Amino acid sequence: MDIRKEYLEFFKTKGHEVVSSMPLVPDDPTLMFTNAGMVQFKDIFTGNIPAPENKRATSCQLCVRAGGKHNDLENVGYTARHHTLFEMLGNFSFGDYFKEDAISYAWEFITVNLALPIEKLWVTVHDSDDEAFNIWTKYIDPSRIMRFGDKDNFWSMGDTGACGPCSEIFYDQGSEYFSSPEDKMGGDGDRFLEIWNLVFMQYERTKSGELIPLPKPSIDTGMGLERVIAIKEGVLNNFDSSNFKPIIEALEKVANKKATKESIGSFRVIADHLRACSFMLSQGILFGNEGRPYVLRRILRRAVRHGYLLGIRKPFMAKLVDTLVSIMGEHYVELKENSNYIKEQFTLEEERFFKTIEAGITLFNEELENTKTIFSGEVAFKLYDTYGFPLDLTEDMLKDKGLKVDLEKFEELMNNQKAMAKAAWKGSGDTSNEGDFKALLEKYGQNEFVGYTNISYSSKILALLDDNFKEVNSLENQKGWVLLDKTPFYATSGGQNGDIGALEIDGHNIMVLETSKFHNLNLSKVDVSNIKLSQNQKVEAVVINRYEVAKHHSATHLLQSALKMVLGDSVSQAGSYNDDLKLRFDFTYPKAMTTSQIDEVEDLVNSMINRALAGVVEELPLEIAKKKGAIAMFGEKYGDVVRVISFGGDVSIEFCGGTHVKNTADIGSFYIVKESGVSAGIRRIEAVVGASAFKYTKDQMNKINELQAEIKSNDLLAGVKKLKNEIKELRNELKNAQSQTSTPVNEELIGDTKLIVSIVENGDLKKIVDDSKNANEKVAILLLQAKDDKVLLVAGSKNTNIKAGDWIKNIASIVGGNGGGRPDFATAGGKDISKIEEAKKAALEFAKANL
Repeated sequence: MDIRKEYLEFFKTKGHEVVSSMPLVPDDPTLMFTNAGMVQFKDIFTGNIPAPENKRATSCQLCVRAGGKHNDLENVGYTARHHTLFEMLGNFSFGDYFKEDAISYAWEFITVNLALPIEKLWVTVHDSDDEAFNIWTKYIDPSRIMRFGDKDNFWSMGDTGACGPCSEIFYDQGSEYFSSPEDKMGGDGDRFLEIWNLVFMQYERTKSGELIPLPKPSIDTGMGLERVIAIKEGVLNNFDSSNFKPIIEALEKVANKKATKESIGSFRVIADHLRACSFMLSQGILFGNEGRPYVLRRILRRAVRHGYLLGIRKPFMAKLVDTLVSIMGEHYVELKENSNYIKEQFTLEEERFFKTIEAGITLFNEELENTKTIFSGEVAFKLYDTYGFPLDLTEDMLKDKGLKVDLEKFEELMNNQKAMAKAAWKGSGDTSNEGDFKALLEKYGQNEFVGYTNISYSSKILALLDDNFKEVNSLENQKGWVLLDKTPFYATSGGQNGDIGALEIDGHNIMVLETSKFHNLNLSKVDVSNIKLSQNQKVEAVVINRYEVAKHHSATHLLQSALKMVLGDSVSQAGSYNDDLKLRFDFTYPKAMTTSQIDEVEDLVNSMINRALAGVVEELPLEIAKKKGAIAMFGEKYGDVVRVISFGGDVSIEFCGGTHVKNTADIGSFYIVKESGVSAGIRRIEAVVGASAFKYTKDQMNKINELQAEIKSNDLLAGVKKLKNEIKELRNELKNAQSQTSTPVNEELIGDTKLIVSIVENGDLKKIVDDSKNANEKVAILLLQAKDDKVLLVAGSKNTNIKAGDWIKNIASIVGGNGGGRPDFATAGGKDISKIEEAKKAALEFAKANL
């Protein structure tokens, strides 16, 4: 039984629109990841945007709880129900049906479609919610309806805003399996498993805490797919279900060992983390050191650490991807489409971490030598924090030695880190002005972008905001923001920088400095001087940078096609930026491009430009666009109809909301000015086209002319070769001069030992010392040289009682320096040239006294 499909089809028959899962990275500055099914409907519930025509929706939402405010990571693998990534089935009403229908639908689906036995079901309601209690008595015996307080049965979005009581449905897994004191309804045991939560959004909580009834109460529900699958399959642990079991079995083959009671935790961690990491990678999240990329890295490395516990010593996660695709790839096609890319990224990251593990073991062994009974908590924490070692791995490595970790110190450091992380986490943006934009949207509605067909437009000013986004009646001699009823200015999005330009009014030009989007409002920042801007004024809005921006944006599309042709289809966009001066394109590739590859890509793009390929803009149904081969950005959520930009038919075809040239010939020339690494597995190309390309070539020609003038030759290659030969000859002359040093003076025999102490004007002191040691069976030599206002000293000893390090240390202080070295060889430097003769005399006396 495909429960996911069954659920969505059931609610479709109840008039709900089936909505696809939104990206794991939400368009919500307060959240690190999409962590619940209602996230994509949050603005509807809060009233920021109006409800859709169909006020009923249903979805199966991918959720991640592994960072930020909602973090289940440390529990994964050790409980039956915690996951970093999970699927949340939900049905939603935006001011349409309420408790009666929500309860009816839930009961019908559970008892009819899922056919769960009624005698196994229990229900909870809020202790004040008589309405919900009475409705439930139509379906279940009142003795199995329990009332709980706010902690268990009241939901709120935050300290203020929409909130309301909730009703939860529980499944009794059986007293024969669970019999602890907590295995009761309301207890912390696992016997009674919550499977569905019905939230009745019926109040607005004010800052004072007052609950004001909403005029149109709504419904938000959530049912965990993993839990329901486990129940239907008759297993007591999610990891024993068909969602995870095949992955664990595949891992047993990779590790060449069966899961045991002792090791099953590691198998479960890896199975869970494989899912989370694969979906995060498939939606454009990359490994990194901050924010979401760091969470992805942490999850992957936790999986690798558990692989290490299983005895795996080389990358292995990629070997499990095909099994995951076979389980979830049919519903989540991005998983299947990007499977090769996911495998590649896994392997690169694992290779880096396995090197880190080895470094951690070195630190572990060094501390082990200093440990008698208790292993340092500081080192254990460093192993965890810096090298990624879990505490249980460190403890396991100490078992054979009969040692334990200083857990008190470890926990102290861990708690300090968690406190700092919590204090530092600020979500992914600033929502301080959210209320102002909401009010503007309600007051004026969403303004219209007309810039696809117009670079100037006669517009009306709907609203004015000061530099702090507060609505004002007018702007004069200050910077602020303008909301036009219809605007030709493109707002920054999709990698394209927002338009700049001017507002023309009464013979004055007001500069438009940037254009951005706030809460679906397209606002332009202006610098007002010598004129007053007022609400409802008519202005001529003129874009001045559009043509060059469009050239760079279109060239970015051509560049992606060329990269795929040269480097392979596994290349995927990892970010982009284009404005009127340049373009920047980040893409997935494991190593630096060769010069020939860069040249080939550059030639291909210029070929596309020179072929004068027509640019075609179409608005197509999503599925048709995909069938045409249009490239979508990882992690983007698209509507039923999408905007598709193509050049030359299928030479380049992408989903895109930006502005473009009508023909590739308009782009001019394309030059790659830099190829570099951004992070592990991510490369970056920077390039210029159009007017910037002309300026680039002009600058290069000027540099060539300057070089020709410097070397006094129009043939640069010949001139450079000539200079290189001259440099080579001069180096040889210098080397010969340095080696042609006469035999040092003050050479004498002390017994059978040759003693050499001398001031050398020219020559390589180290070479002279080495040559003397090679030529004599017993020798002590110390040389001094005045060079660049400093004194150089080199000493050597072979088969004598003199230690070169002691000798030179004793002498160097005379010339205001210090130094030392091995018994057979030592060097030093000093800064008092006037004492060089005194140092030479002291060196002789030291030698004769010690030989």
